[in-house]
Amino acid sequence: MRQARAAQLRTTTAVITVLILAGTAAACGKASSSGSKGITIGIALPNKSLDRYVIEGNAMVKQFAAKGYKADLRYGNNDINAQISQIHNMIALGDKVLLISAIDGESLGEVLLEARDAHVKVIAYDRLILGSRDVSCYASFDNYKVGQLQAQYIVDKLRLKKGKGPFNMELFAGSPDDNNTQYFFNGSLDILQPYIDNGQLVIGSGQKRLSQVNTLNWDGAIAGARMKDLLATSYNSERLDAILSPDDAISQGIIATLKAFGYGTLAKPFPVITGQDAEAASVKSIIAGEQSETVYKDTRKLAGVAVQMSVDILNGRKPQINDTKQYDNGNGVVPSYLLPPVSVDKSNYKRELLDSGYLTAAELK
Repeated sequence: MRQARAAQLRTTTAVITVLILAGTAAACGKASSSGSKGITIGIALPNKSLDRYVIEGNAMVKQFAAKGYKADLRYGNNDINAQISQIHNMIALGDKVLLISAIDGESLGEVLLEARDAHVKVIAYDRLILGSRDVSCYASFDNYKVGQLQAQYIVDKLRLKKGKGPFNMELFAGSPDDNNTQYFFNGSLDILQPYIDNGQLVIGSGQKRLSQVNTLNWDGAIAGARMKDLLATSYNSERLDAILSPDDAISQGIIATLKAFGYGTLAKPFPVITGQDAEAASVKSIIAGEQSETVYKDTRKLAGVAVQMSVDILNGRKPQINDTKQYDNGNGVVPSYLLPPVSVDKSNYKRELLDSGYLTAAELK
């Protein structure tokens, strides 16, 4: 059955190739299709451990189905070799466009050469694919802005603009193999650096470089273990006032450790703790007064952007782009569509998350 499907799809590939050679392809790697019947789009996502990827994957499958396309959705379980194998398989089965959120943005060059030879277009989804000229487009959020929102929340809560301080703060960053990590971190430091320089914010551990504060695989347990070391070595007598955390999984790992060290009481309140992704567990934590903030990225909208990009490419149209400057993957700037993130805390989570239908009241009980 798979062989029959692959043969049918190879026939469609031949039609697409003729149209491309006729000159229908242009900027952002357009291809053409005479219709959606029998066409499958491959979706390669990093893992199911983050709620957002489950939500996005399901949303894309439904949206492709509504437009008459099939979706081949796979999760790599944070194993780059597994993801590469999945992409090889998608190409072999005749998937016409690949939507890839790379586990390691620098490890896909060879398999993308295979995609190019098969006339399969590639869209980088959420995480930029690096070192390849075979990436047609990029769909993501404004990742630099995410970091700025997190940092600005700390600035506002500690009233740094009013000269308050000094405050003790520690920095955490995302996985070193995720290109977004540097954008989040650099966006944060764009806001925080002046206050670090003038002494209002004191990094007790002295760990300020991105290479010192990365968290492999965005793993909350790894973040919690590092937090334990920081508290034991740098905060025996000093209180921690703020933690720049790049996402909710890391925030929750940090909070578990803070509780073990006596934080979360009247005598020793939680520091200001940022986050990202508006996961239900973290929103409940915000309501409970533990985590302070999260950055909400409506991944349903991002899924919609990626689906429309795919459909446009298949039908010979130029996908909508709103950024042609920020994202150079080492082989040139990748045309991108960036969505705006939103800072969420206890004051606005109902409006942003519940009223929009992103989360339900039941999920927050």
